[in-house]
Amino acid sequence: MIFRQIHAGPMQNFSYIIGDEKSKEAAVVDAGWEIDKLINAAKKEKLEIKKIILTHSHYDHIQKADELASKTNATVYFHEGDSDEIKKLIKNPNIQIHKLKNNDEITIGKIKIKIMHTPGHSPGAICLLAENKLITGDTLFVNAIGRTDLPGGDPLQLFSSLQKLKKLDDGIEVYPGHDYGEIPFSTIGGEKKTNPYFKCESKEQFLNLLGLF
Repeated sequence: MIFRQIHAGPMQNFSYIIGDEKSKEAAVVDAGWEIDKLINAAKKEKLEIKKIILTHSHYDHIQKADELASKTNATVYFHEGDSDEIKKLIKNPNIQIHKLKNNDEITIGKIKIKIMHTPGHSPGAICLLAENKLITGDTLFVNAIGRTDLPGGDPLQLFSSLQKLKKLDDGIEVYPGHDYGEIPFSTIGGEKKTNPYFKCESKEQFLNLLGLF
């Protein structure tokens, strides 16, 4: 598997490229900024962008999806819970879209990407598990979590989503949607040890840490 983490835009965003070495098919995860940078990164690996996967509906992750899809003829994938917001930014009627549900799989060549619905930051927020790499969008950061005070946010849903992620193997690598931590990626085991929000055992403890209880 070819896997690239790419800084993009003025808000410390990460976009990702997942590519199959044999078929040369690739997916871009989150297309918020600097489309040419993403296209050039794929070309450097001799990859063809076939799919665009959006982790959630906030503009800094999706505002360039329409442009990237128009340039590459890629299909745009997103969870049905964020459908209304994302479709507002898909202006080109010829772009193919695909709505996702929890536990769906997306294939890139022989690579299988599992969809984990993790609401809380937004209703349709998802994490993507590809082999031993988990792209967490704005659900889980290095030693932090996504905000729950934006429209559609829900702290109790986010707590439940984090419990789902805790069940993954400790060695799974965590790749967030923003470069907010001291390091650009972590592991599930590492976050269990150092992330105060990920360490919370109860809803009350979690809400107290957020200043909501």
